[in-house]
Amino acid sequence: MSEGDLERFESDVELKIYREYRDVLPMFRYVVETERRFYLANSVQISTKESGSAVYFELELEDAWVWDMYRPARFIKTVKVMTFRDVNVEELEPPNTI
Repeated sequence: MSEGDLERFESDVELKIYREYRDVLPMFRYVVETERRFYLANSVQISTKESGSAVYFELELEDAWVWDMYRPARFIKTVKVMTFRDVNVEELEPPNTI
């Protein structure tokens, strides 16, 4: 596989994930960003922990979807994430129901 073939493959996969994200977004309540992943979830618990002089965050997500091109399945029942970096959690507006 050439470098160009690999770039096209990765672009195609990213486009498919973007389309899936756009389709599933209304099913979720929160958007969660870490330095490594992007999640959608319906339940988010954040705890601040200490390890010596360092502080880290422990996230527990339930009913989640993860943006990861290397996973065959992106829907996850529960996820535990630990990170020493920034975490961004946004609550989404509920979809309009008419």
